[in-house]
Amino acid sequence: MIYHVTTKTQWEQAFAKGFFEEPSLHTEGFIHNSTESQVAGVLERYYKNETDLVLLHINEERLTAPLKYELAPSINEMFPHIFGVINIEAVVKITDI
Repeated sequence: MIYHVTTKTQWEQAFAKGFFEEPSLHTEGFIHNSTESQVAGVLERYYKNETDLVLLHINEERLTAPLKYELAPSINEMFPHIFGVINIEAVVKITDI
């Protein structure tokens, strides 16, 4: 299982479209994700003052886009990156943050 933090509004829009994407897909070529143990650090670094957040629980085996773990040199950790849109069927659970 991998995880992605987003807003409720972004998730609702993605659900209506049938897939989820982030601007990073177009600027960096992938969507950033986390392992379970990395979620807290991601929230602290990037979403400290954000509200209305949800956590997408993504089953990697259901992804239609390629998944690759890559090093984030700034913190020296391997993070899961999805190289394409996240198909709705891969999101198996959504929890409020």
